[in-house]
Amino acid sequence: MDLSNLHPPEGARRKRKRVGRGEGSGTGVTAGRGHKGAKSRSGFKRKRGFEGGQMPLHRRVPKRGFHNPFRVEYAVVNLDTLAARFDDGAEVTPELLRARRIVRRSRVLIKVLGRGELSKRLTVRAHRFSAAASQAIAAAGGQVEVLAATSGSQSD
Repeated sequence: MDLSNLHPPEGARRKRKRVGRGEGSGTGVTAGRGHKGAKSRSGFKRKRGFEGGQMPLHRRVPKRGFHNPFRVEYAVVNLDTLAARFDDGAEVTPELLRARRIVRRSRVLIKVLGRGELSKRLTVRAHRFSAAASQAIAAAGGQVEVLAATSGSQSD
């Protein structure tokens, strides 16, 4: 066998169906479009989201309230989590929080909240801090550094 005698298997190549070429062809008269109705007419285009007359999904699903398109989401990290996962004198950064899987999503801003106790000196870098969290970190002898929101911008 070589390239000169290769050919497709029997029945693999079929002739194109030519519709609307007389009754003898089997697809004359209505040309395979059936009788009447929008789909039989020329120029018919189904609307986006059309489900054959059934109530479309975008109308079936209830919509309630206001959905702000400019909402900024924050991944929340609490002080008790930082106390449990980091040693005294450690530097906590968003990259380190993602590496240790404390924050799962990659492109999200980080906010530190004040739940729990903190007795370790930590340097915490995050995009936002609650007042209680920043006071608790300072009281433990640590530092708070607020990052610019451009590094992580929007949520996933």
